[in-house]
Amino acid sequence: MTQTAPPHLPRLRLKVTPAAQTQLRAGHPWLYESSVKSQNRPGAAGELAVVLDRQERFLALGLYDPGSPLRLRTLHVGAPVTVDRAWWAQHLDSALALREGLFDHATDGYRLLNGESDGWPGLVLDRYASTLVLKLYTAAWFPHLSMVLELLSERFPGFAVVLRLSRNIQEAAKTFDLHDGQAVQGDLDGETVIFSESGLRFEADVVKGQKTGFFLDQRENRRRVEALSQGRRVLNAFSFTGGFSLYAARGGASSVVSLDLSQHALAGAKHNFALNPALVGVGHQTVQADVFEWLREDQGHFGLIVLDPPSLARRESERAAAIAAYGTLAEDALKLLGRGGILMSASCSAHVSEREFFAAVRGAVKRSGRGSVELETTAHAPDHHASFAEAEYLKAIFIQVF
Repeated sequence: MTQTAPPHLPRLRLKVTPAAQTQLRAGHPWLYESSVKSQNRPGAAGELAVVLDRQERFLALGLYDPGSPLRLRTLHVGAPVTVDRAWWAQHLDSALALREGLFDHATDGYRLLNGESDGWPGLVLDRYASTLVLKLYTAAWFPHLSMVLELLSERFPGFAVVLRLSRNIQEAAKTFDLHDGQAVQGDLDGETVIFSESGLRFEADVVKGQKTGFFLDQRENRRRVEALSQGRRVLNAFSFTGGFSLYAARGGASSVVSLDLSQHALAGAKHNFALNPALVGVGHQTVQADVFEWLREDQGHFGLIVLDPPSLARRESERAAAIAAYGTLAEDALKLLGRGGILMSASCSAHVSEREFFAAVRGAVKRSGRGSVELETTAHAPDHHASFAEAEYLKAIFIQVF
């Protein structure tokens, strides 16, 4: 196994609650601090710790993080294994193989590693053309970073790698002389990268932008919006840098409105349109306003409205308010939809379940008293697949009203 602690120390061993043993055997990738009954010694971030069952037999192996409530992020469950460089290489290749055949030359922006769901807990890797963005959510990866970069350089020769860090580990990163937005491999020409998605060109702010620089997870829903936009006046609310707007324009929308509170985001939308000269003939308007307030005003009728807000529930205590907000947004948007208009409403709040979100939107449609046809509900794109409940955050619903 890869050593991250002084070699004279014994392997870090954890004994956990019976409930935690059951969850680990069932494939759940997290072991919480409260589930650790005892351990043979203190551990350092990034150590490979073994979990023992009631009979003190090997149960699981994972990355230890003493600074996180998620004390262990599981790498392997079952019979003992040797975790060395060859194991990591095979582990990486298995995840990359899942993306083979998903994208052609028209798309060079997508997710390569989706954290726990790909067996890389607390680590996300996205590709933007010839730049990789590596985002870490736990300090447990810092001791393994050089090995990860070596593996990436072998599989993506000539690619630059940008390191992004969640806020909770940025202070710990200083110990390793690392910081958020750092180019840790290759050369980066500026803070932004131009990439292609379904033949459209977009700019990603890989150094300072949200997530890893762009919302790659909505790609499949953007394609659906394109297919529904022909001849329609389209409103893209919470537009950010105009992802849905560009797809709607290419899909034949009569006009597109990008609505967002951030002037910086709207400037990004204008720039993305400029990157695609073929769309210049489509009327595109940017509006800087609070979406909740703007939707309550008389804005005329739209043929398609996209509601894709940022997470409205970042913690469990905000769940009830978020559910109510989703309902309010849908209710106000429906008043702006003409006969035969389509509402696409999405949620990226993990604390709001699929059932709760869909019920909020369907409830708004019912209260409107209008006839409706539910066209489709969607979840995660294949490169963002979720293998356990806590990873399931993205959901969307398409409804046509009359």
